[in-house]
Amino acid sequence: MRQIEAAYNGSWVCQSQNYFKTRGIFYGGNPLGHPKAVILVQLSSAALFTVILRILFNPLGESGFFSQMIVGILLGPSIWGGQNSLRNAIFPLRSVYVSQTFSYIGCMFFLFLVGVRTDLSMIKKSGKKAVVIGFLTFILPLCLNLIMAALIIKNRSKVDDAMVPSLEKSIYYIAACQALNSFYVVVCLLTDLKLLNSELGRLATSSSLVSGMCSWVTAILFFTINTNAIKGSNKQDSLLYMYLSMGSLIILVVYILRPITLWMVKQITTEKSVKEDHIFGVCLMVLSCGFFGEAIGQHMMLGPMMLGVAVPDGPPLGSALVAKLESYVSAILLPSYFVLSGSIVNVSTIRWKTVCVVESLALSAFTGKLLATMLPAIYFKMPLGDALCLGLIMTAQGITDVLMIQHAFSLKLISVEAYTVMSISMVLITGITTPIIKVLYNPSKRYVSHKVRRTIQHTRADAELRMMACIYTEEQTPSIINLLELSNPTSRNPICFYVVHLLELTGRSAPLLVTHHPGKTQYSHYSEHIVNAFRLYEQQYRGILVVNLFTAVSPYATMHDEICSLAIDKRVAMVITPFHRQWAAHGAMDDQLSGRQVRSVNCNILHNAPCSVGILVDRGTGTISSSSLCRIGVIFVQGPDDREALAYALRMADHPNVRLTLVRIIDTNNKATNSTTCQSDHLDNEIINEFRIAMVGKKYHTYREEGVSDSVGTVGVIRSVENSFDLILVGRRHDKDSPLFLGLTEWNEFPELGFIGDMLASSDSNCHVSVLIVQQQTFANELRGKDKFLSKDSSVILDMPRNTGKVWPMIS
Repeated sequence: MRQIEAAYNGSWVCQSQNYFKTRGIFYGGNPLGHPKAVILVQLSSAALFTVILRILFNPLGESGFFSQMIVGILLGPSIWGGQNSLRNAIFPLRSVYVSQTFSYIGCMFFLFLVGVRTDLSMIKKSGKKAVVIGFLTFILPLCLNLIMAALIIKNRSKVDDAMVPSLEKSIYYIAACQALNSFYVVVCLLTDLKLLNSELGRLATSSSLVSGMCSWVTAILFFTINTNAIKGSNKQDSLLYMYLSMGSLIILVVYILRPITLWMVKQITTEKSVKEDHIFGVCLMVLSCGFFGEAIGQHMMLGPMMLGVAVPDGPPLGSALVAKLESYVSAILLPSYFVLSGSIVNVSTIRWKTVCVVESLALSAFTGKLLATMLPAIYFKMPLGDALCLGLIMTAQGITDVLMIQHAFSLKLISVEAYTVMSISMVLITGITTPIIKVLYNPSKRYVSHKVRRTIQHTRADAELRMMACIYTEEQTPSIINLLELSNPTSRNPICFYVVHLLELTGRSAPLLVTHHPGKTQYSHYSEHIVNAFRLYEQQYRGILVVNLFTAVSPYATMHDEICSLAIDKRVAMVITPFHRQWAAHGAMDDQLSGRQVRSVNCNILHNAPCSVGILVDRGTGTISSSSLCRIGVIFVQGPDDREALAYALRMADHPNVRLTLVRIIDTNNKATNSTTCQSDHLDNEIINEFRIAMVGKKYHTYREEGVSDSVGTVGVIRSVENSFDLILVGRRHDKDSPLFLGLTEWNEFPELGFIGDMLASSDSNCHVSVLIVQQQTFANELRGKDKFLSKDSSVILDMPRNTGKVWPMIS
């Protein structure tokens, strides 16, 4: 252990090195005897073990930091011992300097990317609640820990045995390091827990930015003073020179390097046009800032992180930097930094007194952060459970905390023993609190409605209809405008339409929701064509149609929270989202969308939406023109989703250029019905009668009934009418136990579309028209997330009445 510590602090210099190329194992050469091979093995093993542990711990709700720290400790001397032959072969002492170089470069670029994602303007946008919580989370734990440390020192004489001298000397440093916060640690935790877009996540992000900035300023001043005390105590003006040098670093970053990056942004038209010269130039700036920081006596990480904050976040430059650097830095280089940190951890050096003192300070800091968050949150009328979860989030610890105590160790402010206890304390606190947060806080509970009905069916005919559409790419704009035209805004039935352009979050830490007002430029390049198209369409219906446009920048994993929150705030009746597969004009499928991610977003919207949902399968049909009628068909079987689809079609039927056909599929089997089924049938008959009354005197609207007794008949009816319309509306959910759908569950290619929707949108379907699959709002007392048609059934293969590449099963 002494050799490791000596190698770490630079006092161990007597070592033999062989820099020649290995002869290879076939000629008796030892690859692990050469530094190039050793560093490759170290990087590979650290990255591999980190991935394995993340896979194992993710189901338990643990964060990525927990897995990284565990890997560092497992590969350190605490597990293998100081003289283990296998560990000495993979992590020989002679490779420490090379390993340090790679790990520090990885950490330097990682913290640079942390700065790139940080948006300091959030501090101005933070509300009173976030500012109060953030400031108290910084000041209260720090004061509480320093008071606790003073009390421990004061009462040491009452203890029989004296305190360890090294611990007594470093107790205030330990107290300060454990009390500080970090913005990016909180954001990483929220990302791992998929809470970044939640109401609690937004408050935690804003609060942690306030407390994190205060913590980093304090840490910089603290380490500058102590660096001067250690290295420049014989020079009276050295502290002043260090502060002046740090000021010159700030001037270099803000007034020289930032204007250069802004000039780069002006030269970039799109994110794809970011040149390699731009990336090379920024990387050169990172290395230069790291060198400048070391030259003036600061930590090499300070300059790159300041540069990262100065670089414009988001697209085009920030997103390109993150896209090109993050995978390699985070997955390959960064794990080696945690292995380096774990090599200092040695449980054999721990004494019980040190554990008691350090853990007392850790508990004091944890309590201080928890109270500093919960008390103001409760004062601002936040529920107790949410306040507790917010408090646990604000106590999170991560890589910046490791970096802080490691820097304190390199300056000899804390001992190996204290470093070990503090590292293990971080692992324990993170490992315990993270699963608790995941269990206690469920953001979707906000979307669950118990009484309020947000559906088209229950919206009064003379009331304003509020709808929302999601757009992933600008190519989807015409189909959404066509659907809006079919929705038939009139003076008697005005429509308030919300359009959300969804973009993946890259180059930023916090999600962003941009409201597009005239003259607003943020993210205008990515949404400009969409905004202009809807503004022009709105002008045609001035007074009867209002279009509100947004751009939501969010990770795919939590993008549905953005949609659901906006839907509940705007009280919309239906959210319309495009299907993840698109069809080109000639009928071929176009896979321009990120299919898997978009499909996941759609499924999450279906599961959590506080209103009705429509998934639009666009095949380029359903366009209204003055010279021809748009043929709309509704396939009606039974249930609330079919009623919602028909209610939407009834609004379309009032359009003068729409021809509506209702095809009702009736079960001809004689079966006993319970009270629930009778009530559902009664509601079905009511809306059917409403349609038939509205159809009187309108020659273009027709009503058909088709009697079937099994799933083969159902499929036959659907196949017979699938290309008879320009747009088909169907319900999503149906009873899997009905004879009309028995066996169809085995052949669902897209279960999120339901039985009928899947038949019309599957890969081997001959349907060539657009389809809108509708799901009515799901209430709290109804089944959520467990669709009836997803259960497995035994089946046999039947011949179909039409030649098709897809056969449909039926229960034997």
